[in-house]
Amino acid sequence: MKAQQKENMQPMVSVFMLTYNQEQYVAQAIEGVLMQQTDFTLQLVIGDDFSTDGTREICKLYERKYPSNIKLLLNENNLGIGANYVKTYEACTGKYVAICDGDDYWIDPLKLQKQVEFLEDNPEFKIVFTNNRNIYPSGKADVRDVSKLREISSFEDLLKGNYITSVTAMFQKIPLSKNMKGWMKDLPFGDWPTYLWILKEGGKIKFMDEITAVYRKDYGTSTALRKSKSKMGEVIIAILERIKEDTLFYNRREIVEQEIQKRTLGLMASYNKEKKFQDSFTLLQKAMKKSNSLGPFKSYLYSLKRSLFLL
Repeated sequence: MKAQQKENMQPMVSVFMLTYNQEQYVAQAIEGVLMQQTDFTLQLVIGDDFSTDGTREICKLYERKYPSNIKLLLNENNLGIGANYVKTYEACTGKYVAICDGDDYWIDPLKLQKQVEFLEDNPEFKIVFTNNRNIYPSGKADVRDVSKLREISSFEDLLKGNYITSVTAMFQKIPLSKNMKGWMKDLPFGDWPTYLWILKEGGKIKFMDEITAVYRKDYGTSTALRKSKSKMGEVIIAILERIKEDTLFYNRREIVEQEIQKRTLGLMASYNKEKKFQDSFTLLQKAMKKSNSLGPFKSYLYSLKRSLFLL
């Protein structure tokens, strides 16, 4: 990373970093940004959500050492992941944004250079991401299995589920709409809806099969959410409903509605598996009102029988 940047010059890349009580890891995350070897300017935007450990002090030390490169946003109270995401994203002024949360880190000093070169040379692509290593709380480490990932994908593919590990991603910076900033503030994550926003008018996603980063898996505040299929299903459907209602996604409305219907069937099955039978039945009633077939009812009965059989 260049030691100094020309004042008032727009950076090519804004590195987007959210932090909260990550004093054990945040220095490693920042150092991974500082080691980047680029022929362009970049900024590191850190949004600290009122950490109560030593995270803020560590970030302040780096800001004092690299005042031209680091923009530190210190929340005066805990906003929550979604609101902190929106605030920090808005503060990024680069042409492109790269994500590195405060408990992850980069290991390839040319990560940003390679991704910028690709996006600049291939304007039909709006997002590029790479492979990564995973580290678990037990100390176990492995490389992400990418055997099923496609090299080139699109909005339609990403709508089915987020396969982009955030610490590996770089994408075009497109400001969020006022409406989107409003509903994203309540989310437990913001990367997936941001990617969909960026691709709403088209554009491709590129996967580079190179290991550039380390992702700490099963850490952080969203771990419990990821471990509950029904909770995650509820969040996903809520996001898709918001997207469907947003007029700026109007040209994607039909395919989003189809995905909501599929996700609804999956959520009913998750509810039954977790013995939340009342929730599953309530969801069935809503699904039947929207459907012209017995499909939802058949799916409900199938998952109910399986769950009762396993009692």
